[in-house]
Amino acid sequence: MQRIALLSFPGIRAFDVSVVTEVWGSDRRMRGVPPFELRRVAADPTTPISLRGGLSLTPDRTLDWLDDLTSTDLVLVPGIEDPDAEPPAPVLEALRRAHAAGTPVASLCAGAFVLAKAGLLDGRRAVTHWHLAPTLAARHPQVTVEADALFVEDSGIWTSAGTAAGIDLCLHLVRTAHGAEAAATIARSMVTAPFRTGTQAQFIERPTPRADRDADALAAVRSYALAHLEEPHTVASLAARAGMSPRTFARHFQATTGTTPLHWLITQRVAAAQKLLELTDHPLPEVARRAGFGSEVTMRQHFASHLATSPRDYRHAFRHPTAGINPIAR
Repeated sequence: MQRIALLSFPGIRAFDVSVVTEVWGSDRRMRGVPPFELRRVAADPTTPISLRGGLSLTPDRTLDWLDDLTSTDLVLVPGIEDPDAEPPAPVLEALRRAHAAGTPVASLCAGAFVLAKAGLLDGRRAVTHWHLAPTLAARHPQVTVEADALFVEDSGIWTSAGTAAGIDLCLHLVRTAHGAEAAATIARSMVTAPFRTGTQAQFIERPTPRADRDADALAAVRSYALAHLEEPHTVASLAARAGMSPRTFARHFQATTGTTPLHWLITQRVAAAQKLLELTDHPLPEVARRAGFGSEVTMRQHFASHLATSPRDYRHAFRHPTAGINPIAR
């Protein structure tokens, strides 16, 4: 997944164009990130496309670039300003051809409406900004709209929630294709998290002052847990560190992050194990210990459920060439 096509047409959002350009349009080979070829494809590449805010986008390839299976590894559809707008017919047809040829397709935010109008979401799960989810479900009843996921995949088609969730999806696509360290390197350069856990639920409700204080305490607990992943944390031990009862802690944790404390902890441990497998030669039992799984068997079970692969196969696929030269110390 190194040749990326950014679908360009009137009405797309400048923010989403910028996200895609920042993730795939910068040369970070000196920092170990694979080279990418990002192309802006449009029906008429000779005409600049106006974006909101006085900006414009100049395409550099025609839609025919999507038909060349040796040219395109991924098609990205930016969000659109107006979900009611009808995308150009050549754009919809190009999307159908790309998907039929087996090319992965991903949309950001309200770009899901474009995929739906192309018929690519029929019978599939999809997500968009939480404010637009009811509209997508009403206008396209054949689509199973997820209420609050950050992004979902169904049969080679990815959709993501609003604005920042587009960053989450782009980094996830990099991580899936090129490993956790490549995604983390890009995330660090963007000064953002390499991945977020939870769902849109954590953003829908407005926090109260009390919730703000609880969120500060929970943030401190999460920071401690990340720095001490090898310790056998429990809901009770984490709640004690936050100065709450286990029940109160679990309730506020889920309200703040959109997930349970133990699910969040497992996700962090899987991510830590991925990095250790990529960058060190530590035996699998030692990787499991440092990531906090306790045993290789437990780590293997969580890799199967989270990544659909084994730690051994993951290391084989994503091991960095310099692994073992500068082992990660803990």
